[in-house]
Amino acid sequence: MGAIRDWLSLPVVEPAEDYGFFGPDSITWRVWSYPTSLTIGFQRAVVIEELDPALIAAVDKTQAIYTRPRTRYDRTLRYFAMVMFGDSRSTTKAADVLVKIHSKAVGIDPVTGLVYDANDPHSQLWIHLTAWHSILLAYEKYGPGRLSPEEEARYWDECARAAELQTCHPDDIPRTREGVRAYFDDMRPQLLGSDIAKKAMRHLLRADVMLPPMPWPLRPFFYVVTAFLRRGTLATMPRWMRQTAGLPTGRLLDLLVVPPLSAAYTLVSFSARLELILLRLISPTTVDVAAPVLLGIAPQHPVTTTPRQAQERFGYAVPRQAHLELRQRQRDRVLNAGEQPSDEGIIESRPILGETA
Repeated sequence: MGAIRDWLSLPVVEPAEDYGFFGPDSITWRVWSYPTSLTIGFQRAVVIEELDPALIAAVDKTQAIYTRPRTRYDRTLRYFAMVMFGDSRSTTKAADVLVKIHSKAVGIDPVTGLVYDANDPHSQLWIHLTAWHSILLAYEKYGPGRLSPEEEARYWDECARAAELQTCHPDDIPRTREGVRAYFDDMRPQLLGSDIAKKAMRHLLRADVMLPPMPWPLRPFFYVVTAFLRRGTLATMPRWMRQTAGLPTGRLLDLLVVPPLSAAYTLVSFSARLELILLRLISPTTVDVAAPVLLGIAPQHPVTTTPRQAQERFGYAVPRQAHLELRQRQRDRVLNAGEQPSDEGIIESRPILGETA
């Protein structure tokens, strides 16, 4: 019962240093702060990502999504929340540390025989666009609906701004819905429903992997909730993608799941307190990042900046040029010497992204 009381209490919220890279007038804040985003939207993103052979090779090597799924989900969600809502200083540092962490994820894909590298710009572009696209689709399907053409143009412009925190090039970000669709069409021949991809996708579709152990009186309720989330996520995925991954494609269930989920998300969206309670359950380390936005608490300095401006101000290299020596050392250890990569960046990331265990 003490754990339940903790979930129901509001956190102590400290004002952020600044608005970061977007702010209250942005489309990003409107879409990403809606409760569909950090549930179905984010789940869709991490599930679909596994179809990329390079990404699933790195994921399968660590086995972290199986051995510590809640921690992995929590840290990833916190990072994305920092990009959207965090202050510029903390988020720029987090992005720099992430390059170090990703330097570990190099190796030979056992399925294709090709080299994979998590810092590769093409891999980063896939992750970045899959996340932003999934968040928008979930918002449209279960939330307020489709953005206007002007709003969507702003959304993709803001997506390109966020890409300045990744190793991909912002100019590679499509700026229209048609351009995003063309990107996924181009990626389709490269996506593989390998055995390791199917296993990971089925695992990540179980929304309960992101939840803490439930008190027994609540387990039936959360079993129903996670079943709806799984079906709701499936309903956002195109049939060819589900067929590739060996996932259910039933049209009737796709239709039936929309009204109850839309109603539930609408109800949650009326209460910032309820959103924070649910966020604390799913991703406790994300609460302090999202709470000022959800509660409307102004930062110490109500200004926005761009990642490039912040990188220059705080002394960080552009991500695709950051830590090149470390990245080469890791490649040499793994690809040339046959050794395990070093853990540089992991310890440094814990105060920023949360514990790894």
